This record gives sequence, structure tokens and C-alpha cells, in this order.
Amino acid sequence: MTTATGRTPVVRAHRVRKNFGRLEVLRGVDLDVFPGEVVVIIGRSGSGKSTFLRCINHLEKIDGGLLYVNGQLIGYREKADRIYELREREVAEKRAEIGMVFQQFNLFSHMTVMRNLTEAPMRVRRLPKAQAVERAYRLLDRVGLRDKAAAYPAQLSGGQQQRVAIARALAMEPSLMLFDEPTSALDPELVGDVLEVMKGLAADGMTMVVVTHEVGFAREVGDRVIVMDEGVIIEEGVPEQVLSAPKNPTTREFLARVLTPTGSVGATSDVLPEYTVKGDPGT
Repeated sequence: MTTATGRTPVVRAHRVRKNFGRLEVLRGVDLDVFPGEVVVIIGRSGSGKSTFLRCINHLEKIDGGLLYVNGQLIGYREKADRIYELREREVAEKRAEIGMVFQQFNLFSHMTVMRNLTEAPMRVRRLPKAQAVERAYRLLDRVGLRDKAAAYPAQLSGGQQQRVAIARALAMEPSLMLFDEPTSALDPELVGDVLEVMKGLAADGMTMVVVTHEVGFAREVGDRVIVMDEGVIIEEGVPEQVLSAPKNPTTREFLARVLTPTGSVGATSDVLPEYTVKGDPGT
């Protein structure tokens, strides 16, 4: 599957719709994400950002449209011009290609950091234990937490838990990483370490879709910024264009609410020199 430019997208969303009862959360989302690209999704609470992210790896089933990852339908297969839902085991196999990092870490509380990192590679990928442990140590080095291998999640700070969660997702060697507000549950002083790990992934060429309120990260690391509102994409473009000169009035209103001049009371981020985030607008 290629686009008119000849490039093959890692993610292709075509008229994706999602309902929760009578509530239409996604109303026809079209988006291509290309290899090595960092796409940052922003927007006010209830705009459908997190729901769209969860649809990409089939944590939520879509009610219309098509969603492809690496050229394959997520959660379904095409046969004789018809679409059939996959069994859960088949869905899990495809989902293993996609790493996801949540707001609340979702680590296994009864497992050590090492077991959190090695369990899925050994069970799902059938990786020998020695290789899984070696990979886990390599990833813990990457996120600066090698000395926490024997610790349990409750013994770690929120920022440390989130960095472990990133390492755990990477342990499956995914081709795509999804981040759902990865810093929103952290104290301000812990945000920087997590963003640095994400910046390192972007520099290494990892394809990433990031839902975040960290506008400084979007400007510094994002290749494209997507703005969602009421279940549709209302604006997209390079960060400088969208964040500094938005065309859509809703985008301008949203940015006016989440940005405040540096030095104001409550400033929480040093990623973006000109601006700091003054509050989490939600998902």
C-alpha cells in the first residue's frame, strides 16, 4: 500500500469512525503516518485523541472505516472483498508489533522491573530467557534504570515507572510506538526525564504517534502536529505552522488556553523556551 508520493505508511486510517452508544467519538478520521515520523496529536478534552490511539492497536474496535498498520488491517482480515474479525490470539500477535505507553504506566505490580520487561518477549515472541534478560538490561540502560531491575513498581517514582513502561514496550521490538499522554500523571519535576527518553527514540528513527499536552515537545520533536476536535482532524501541519500560526479558530482558542509566557506562575516545562504548559487539557 503506497500513497501518491510513492511512500508506504506505517499507519493508514481511512474514514475511521467510533461510537460509544449514541455518542459518536470519531467521525471519519483520515491519517497517514510514515516510517520514522513523529506525529503529535493535540486537542481539547473529549476530542477523540486517546480513542483514536486505542483504535490503532485495536484496544477499541472501530465502527466504520479502515485502519492499517504496516499494510495489514488491524483486528480484521480481508478475503473475497469481505472483512472478517480476527480471533483474539491473532489480534494479540498483530498488536505485538505496536508498542503502547499509557498515562498510568500499567506495569504488573506483582512483578519486578526485570520480569515486567522479559515476560512478553518470552511468552509472545518465544525469546530465550538469556536473550530476553540481555535485551531488558540494554533497554534499562537506555532509560537510565539498570539499577532498578530487581525493584517492584511500588518502589519507583512515577517518572521511573513511566520510563520502565517505555522500556517494556520497546522490549517487543515494535515498528510503531503509541504514547497516550505519557506525562500527564507525573509531577512536573519528573516530566523531563520521560520526554528525554522519547526524544532519544525519535532521534533513532522510531515511528511514533504521541497524544500529549506537552506543546514544547510537539514543537521540538514532532514532524507533524495534528489537531483534533469533536472526533475529526481540524488542522495539521509542521509544528511551527500549527503552533505559531494556526489557521483554525478552535486551534487558536485551544493553544491560548494551554500556553502561557515563560516565567508565569505554574510554569512546568523547560522544553520550549518561549512557552510553558499551564495545565493538562485532557484527552
